[in-house]
Amino acid sequence: MSDRFKNYGNTLQSPPSGGATITPDDGQSLPTATRALNVATTGYVAVTTVDGDTLTLHIAAGSAFPIRAIKIFATGTTATGIVGLW
Repeated sequence: MSDRFKNYGNTLQSPPSGGATITPDDGQSLPTATRALNVATTGYVAVTTVDGDTLTLHIAAGSAFPIRAIKIFATGTTATGIVGLW
């Protein structure tokens, strides 16, 4: 497969190029900071951002919610099917 954009830098304005399913965990940080979150079911997601702020966000299913998160908490998270994009 050809990638016409392989020689361009990956910035926060470019679309995510990777991702993984996230299992919320009150004790474990993510191995990679996200650029966005996607959820399968609408609900709340409790996060810590790269700046260290702890927030609870309401995220709609099927959308890419832009957030630089380093931790997704089980406590306070009701959304399911969470995918981190980077």
